[in-house]
Amino acid sequence: MHHPKYSLFYDNHTMKAVPDVGANFDVDAFTDRIKHCGVDYLIFHARCNQGLAYYDTKIGTKHPSLAYDLFGKLSEACDKKGIALAAYFNAGISSEEGLRHRDWTTLYFDGRSLREPRLTPHVRTMCYNSGYRDHLMAMVKEVAGNYRIAGVMIDCLINYPCVCPVCVKEMKESGMDWTDLNVVTRFSEASAVRLAKDIATEVKKIAPDMLISNNYPSYEELLDTNSYFDVVCLPASEGNYDFLPVMAHYVRTLSDMPVLNMTGRFYEWGDFGGLLPEEAIKSELLYGLANGMRPNIGGHFHPRGDLEVAVLDRIEKIYKEIQTNEEWYDNAKAVTEIAVVYPKSIHNIKGSEVLRAAVRMLSELKQQFDVVTLASDWSKYEVLIFPDSILFTEDIIKRVKTHLDEGKAVISTGISGLNKEQTVFALEREWGVKYMGRNEYDPAYFVVGDRLNQGLPEMPLSLYSSGIELHALEGTRVEANLVKPYQNRGWDGTYAIVYTPPREITSKPALTINGKVAHFSHEIFSGYFEKASVELRRIFSNVLHAFFSETMVKCENLPIFARVFVTGQPNRRMVHLFSYVPETRGKTPMIEEGVEIHHVTIMIRNDNKTFSKVYLAPEKRNLPFERIQGYTKTIVDRSKGYSLIVFE
Repeated sequence: MHHPKYSLFYDNHTMKAVPDVGANFDVDAFTDRIKHCGVDYLIFHARCNQGLAYYDTKIGTKHPSLAYDLFGKLSEACDKKGIALAAYFNAGISSEEGLRHRDWTTLYFDGRSLREPRLTPHVRTMCYNSGYRDHLMAMVKEVAGNYRIAGVMIDCLINYPCVCPVCVKEMKESGMDWTDLNVVTRFSEASAVRLAKDIATEVKKIAPDMLISNNYPSYEELLDTNSYFDVVCLPASEGNYDFLPVMAHYVRTLSDMPVLNMTGRFYEWGDFGGLLPEEAIKSELLYGLANGMRPNIGGHFHPRGDLEVAVLDRIEKIYKEIQTNEEWYDNAKAVTEIAVVYPKSIHNIKGSEVLRAAVRMLSELKQQFDVVTLASDWSKYEVLIFPDSILFTEDIIKRVKTHLDEGKAVISTGISGLNKEQTVFALEREWGVKYMGRNEYDPAYFVVGDRLNQGLPEMPLSLYSSGIELHALEGTRVEANLVKPYQNRGWDGTYAIVYTPPREITSKPALTINGKVAHFSHEIFSGYFEKASVELRRIFSNVLHAFFSETMVKCENLPIFARVFVTGQPNRRMVHLFSYVPETRGKTPMIEEGVEIHHVTIMIRNDNKTFSKVYLAPEKRNLPFERIQGYTKTIVDRSKGYSLIVFE
C-alpha cells in the first residue's frame, strides 16, 4: 500500500459543451513535470460531477469531445514513472446521469428535484438508495479492475435529504419519521456511509492494497473504511485561517492513519485563473507538516490538457523547498499534553465558533494540545478543557472521574459540566459548585482575586458572553466574582438602554477552583470569539498556569501572532516556529509574506531525555544551548515565516 507524502489533486469538472477535451494533453510532459516536483501521489478524475467519464467506459457516459482514453494514458505514464495514481469519482453530484435518470436524483420536501440556487454544481444531487448506487459502484469497479491505480477517492458523499419513494419506503420500514427533516438528513448520512463502505469492500476484493478516501461523511464513521483522511481547506474562500487549525488538532487524534492537508493553488474551487502567492500556499502546507499532516495541493486541469507552466513552477518551488526538511517530517507525530474536549458531530466541529476560539487561544498561548471527541483516547493528557457547552454523558463522566483520580486537571466554562437535562453539575462534588440557573446580567463583568490576577488591570472586566449562576460548596475557592451592571441592555418602552456600566461586585462566583477543577461561570471562549479580549485570554492562562506550570514549551520574546508546535521522532523533538500573519483585504484573508522575528528564546522540557545538540534544519547549523531546571534552552537569532529547530 502506498503512503502518500507529496500529493497533487486535479479538479476536472468539464461542461458537456467543451469541444476539445484532451486535445493538447501531452501525458509524458505532464507526468515528467509533476515527477520533477517530487510528487508521489496524484488524484485525478475518472468521472466528474458532471457525470462524464474521462476513460473508455462501458457503463457510464464518456465526455462527448474526448477522442481517446485520457485516464488510461495517464495511468500508464504514472505507472512507468513511479507516481501512484488515484481515481476520483464524484458520488453526490452527477449532472448528466441525473438528467438521463431523473429517478436517480434526490427529491426534496417541496417536490423539487433541483436545488436552489441554480448556479452551483449542487443543483442536481443523487440519491444513494436509487439505481444510481449500483451504477456508481459498477463504474468504480470498472476502473479499479481495468487500470493500474493505487487508490480511489469518492467525493461529495454529502447528506442531501431525500424523500423519494425508495428512501421513504426504507425509512418507513425502519420506523423513522420521514416527515422530519432532521431524521431524513440523518438517514441520508447513514446511506452515504453505507455506500462508502460498500464501495471500499468491492474495491478491496479487486486490489487489497488499494487506498480508499471518502470526502464528507464523518471521519469517525469511516475509521475502518478510509486508508487516509483528507482535510480540505481554502482559507481565502472557506473557513478563513481559523479552520485548518481546528481540523489539524482534531483529525490526527482519531487514528495513526495518514492525514493529507489539501489546500489549492487558487482562491476558490472553480477558479481557473487564480494563483495564490507562494508564501500563502507554503504557510498552509508547513502548518500541516508541523501538525503531522502531509501536503496536498489542489489544481484545475485545463480541459484541453494545456500544461500550466506557471502553476507547476510555483508548486515545484514550494515542494522542493519543503522537501529539504523531509528527514524531520517523515513519520513525525505531534507531541501534546492538553485536550480540548468537543464530543460533537463533524458538522458542529467544522462550524463551531467556540472551538475556533479555544484553538486560537491555546495557540496564542503556545500550548501543545489536541481537539478530541469520544472517538479518541484521553488518557495521555494532563489537562482537559470543556469549552462553553459540553454536557456530560455517562461516558464523559466516567472518563473525567478517571482523569481526576490520576491527579490531573479540568477546566470548564459556561454550561459545560452540567448533565444532559441541564439541571445539575454531573460531578457536583468534584466541581464543588451547585448550578443555580442562568445568569441574567447583560452585560456581565467580573473582578479577579489576588491569587489569579497577574497581568490583569484592576477594574471590572467584560465577559462578552452569557453564563450561569453558581453557588460555591464548602471548600471551593471563589477566585473571581461577577459584577452587576446598573441595568441590562434593552428597550424599556421609553429608552434604549445601551450604556450599562458596572455597579457593584456581587458574591456570585465568576470563577471557582475545587481541587484540580476550575469552572468559569460564563462562556469565555464565545466571549473571546466575539471581542478577542486579551483579558479573557489572560485569566484563562493564569488558571492553566496554576494547574500546569511546567508546560512542554516556554518562549520569550515571541509575538502573540507566532505559533509553536512540537513533533517527535525517535531520539529527537522538533520545534516548528511560525511567524505568518493573515491580513484581511476587503473580503479575502491573505498571507503574502512571512514576518521576521528576532532573538526568540525557546525552552523545551526534557522529559527524561538528554538532548546532546540543537540545530536549525535543514542546514543543521548548530545552536548554542543550555540545560535549566528540567528544560533545554536555545535562542533563535532570526526567523522569517518558518523555522525548524531540532533537539536531538
